[in-house]
Amino acid sequence: MYGVNNKGAMSLLLITLLCLASSSCKGQNVDNSTVKSLDLDAYLGTWYEIARFDHVFERGLTHAMARYTLNEDGTIVVMNSGLKDGKDKASKGKAKVTDTPGLLRVSFFGPFYSDYRVMLLAEDYSYALVGSGSSKFLWILSRTPKMSGDVLDKILTEASNRGYDTDQLVWVDHSR
Repeated sequence: MYGVNNKGAMSLLLITLLCLASSSCKGQNVDNSTVKSLDLDAYLGTWYEIARFDHVFERGLTHAMARYTLNEDGTIVVMNSGLKDGKDKASKGKAKVTDTPGLLRVSFFGPFYSDYRVMLLAEDYSYALVGSGSSKFLWILSRTPKMSGDVLDKILTEASNRGYDTDQLVWVDHSR
């Protein structure tokens, strides 16, 4: 930060943290409640990103997918990957289980964790609707790179009923 002393930097950091914690900075109100139960072993593995809200850390990413594996200490390795401008791109993070079913805490940046909320989940764990602590993040995930129209309609209806603007979804290219 140019021209900002330590006191100014601390004030800016405090304001940013307060903004992130307040609902006024989180956008519209949505129902981001989680599923009532989550079998972590069944959830682990590979998920293809079918659609997402646009955000800077995945902008332009195609063939996006995530692989979740369990560490011996109970944390989860999160390996996100895809193609950007034709080149492989990957990001490794970690997640922690919470006392709330369907709520994980995920970090890609050191000690900073964000909510990962499984809001809808197929009985056979073939698809999921995932959100965060705000209305700014939403993902539709599938065990396969394509979904049937009926399933996709069900997920979109659920997201819309929860208050998400599904017109803002970016559809992920998985074609080869």
